Amino acid sequence: MATLRLDLIGRYLRPHRKTVLIGALALVVVNILSVSIPMEVRRVIDELQEGFSYAGILRQAGWIVLLATTMGIIRLISRQLVFGVGRQVEVELRQRLFDHMLRQEPAWVQTTGSGEVISRATSDVENIRRLLGFAVLSLTNTLLAYALTLPAMLAIDPGLTLAAIGLYPLMLGTVRLFGGRMMRQQRKQQEALSGLSELIQEDLSGIGAIKIYGQEAAELTAFSDCNRRYRDSAIQLARTRSTLFPLLEGISSISLLLLLALGSGKLEAGDLTIGGLVALILYVERLVFPTALLGFTLNTFQTGQVSLERVEQLLQRQPVITDAKATAPRRSGAIKRGRIEARGLSVRYEGADRDTLQSLSFTIEAGELVAVVGAVGCGKTTLARTFGRMIPVEENQLFLDGIDINHLPLSELREDIAMVPQEGFLFTNSLADNLRYGEPDADLNRVEQAAEQARLMDDIKGFPDGFETLVGERGITLSGGQRQRTALGRALLVTAPVLVLDDALASVDNNTAAAILDSIRAQDGRTIVMISHQLSAAAACDRILVMDQGRLVQQGHHRDLIQQPGVYRRLWEREQAADQLNAIAS
Repeated sequence: MATLRLDLIGRYLRPHRKTVLIGALALVVVNILSVSIPMEVRRVIDELQEGFSYAGILRQAGWIVLLATTMGIIRLISRQLVFGVGRQVEVELRQRLFDHMLRQEPAWVQTTGSGEVISRATSDVENIRRLLGFAVLSLTNTLLAYALTLPAMLAIDPGLTLAAIGLYPLMLGTVRLFGGRMMRQQRKQQEALSGLSELIQEDLSGIGAIKIYGQEAAELTAFSDCNRRYRDSAIQLARTRSTLFPLLEGISSISLLLLLALGSGKLEAGDLTIGGLVALILYVERLVFPTALLGFTLNTFQTGQVSLERVEQLLQRQPVITDAKATAPRRSGAIKRGRIEARGLSVRYEGADRDTLQSLSFTIEAGELVAVVGAVGCGKTTLARTFGRMIPVEENQLFLDGIDINHLPLSELREDIAMVPQEGFLFTNSLADNLRYGEPDADLNRVEQAAEQARLMDDIKGFPDGFETLVGERGITLSGGQRQRTALGRALLVTAPVLVLDDALASVDNNTAAAILDSIRAQDGRTIVMISHQLSAAAACDRILVMDQGRLVQQGHHRDLIQQPGVYRRLWEREQAADQLNAIAS
């Protein structure tokens, strides 16, 4: 599994190998210079013991400053290059993830959970960026630092070198211990902050329900608990940090004091020059930071590899609904009539013990207005989803204009079938932009026509900002009927030969629903499939398909169906009785 992770790292870095190589060469130069500077300091100090001049000191100091400046500039370049690769991979990977998620079927997002997907597309991608930027840079720098510095130190005095770096394993172990704890605490703090944000967002979205049921006190208590958890996690993290860094400084100071103590004895015995001792001190100080950072780097490396696997798991998930290998030629030049035919259409959801749709066979002619009715749970919405292949459909079971929908490119199929779902999702944008979502380039005249067809114009005229009215999150600023009619207007703006209404008129009264249907039929002449539980609206349709427990049990016109014993007449009598009771109650 480790080899796989290294392969993954290599795969992500391969497109940027030139930049990574230049950054690595810059790091080599930086480390060569950082080893050379203490050597120059040693030479200068030892030469000063034999005599010196003011001009000579300035010249030597200028040379060392030049070396240090050059090292700083090259170090800056190396960090920008390597960190830049991490940022570039982050942007590319996030874009790739988003593209991949858009290709997935809706059911996958619903079963996986949006929170899990968002976590992988944000937190895990950030961890990968740290792995490919910070961790790669730090590991490379640490290896080069030890590889070049240790030989130089051993050349000066092996005994003092081993004594000085003898405490470094303790420093590394301390960082590893506290670093893991800090990462867990940081994750806990992020989760607490996420919970706090979600609670605020949920309460703001549901402020009406909170007021109606008088639950302000309960929500205040819940917020206080979340706020307290965030505070406690933040304090724990701060305590760990405030303990770790003084410990590292203490270990570093002990190492330096040990070097001074033993080095002074060497100086007194004449076994070591002053310049050599100063060079060793500089080398020891130089190794402190890479050693301390190594613990964090290893933790980052491990976390990044886990995130790599999680993201790859997401990317390897192939969508169930895709274009067939052999698709029918595009029908751009042909007349798209909108004739729908089902031949033994059956659908079974994953994990279900029976078919949700069982061998449905029917034909809907082009330009026909057909209602699909039935009791709750009979499969009406499932049937609506099959038209646009929002769920998998077996081959040779559903046809559009005589072509198996599996053989039509998904983009073309969904251009030909405009669907208004039960819950019309609205974006946080202007009303006009929500209406033209399917046709972003539509002019205001077309937007107004679609709003008029959806019987939304009277409402819009009542808004102070008209079409520029900002629709809140999920359309919270609009009523249920306004949201549904906005979603309907969005579908009407799209010039698709088939319009599927999945209970899209449930939040409007019967008269408005009838007016909307008449307007659509008069102006468009498109095929309309209306999924509805309102039989009074279905009665005005050309034909009615009656479903019961996933089967098509009746079809025909309203006046014929109410004369026949069966499901439709029972549903009609039940609706009429409910209307009478409501009339009496009012």
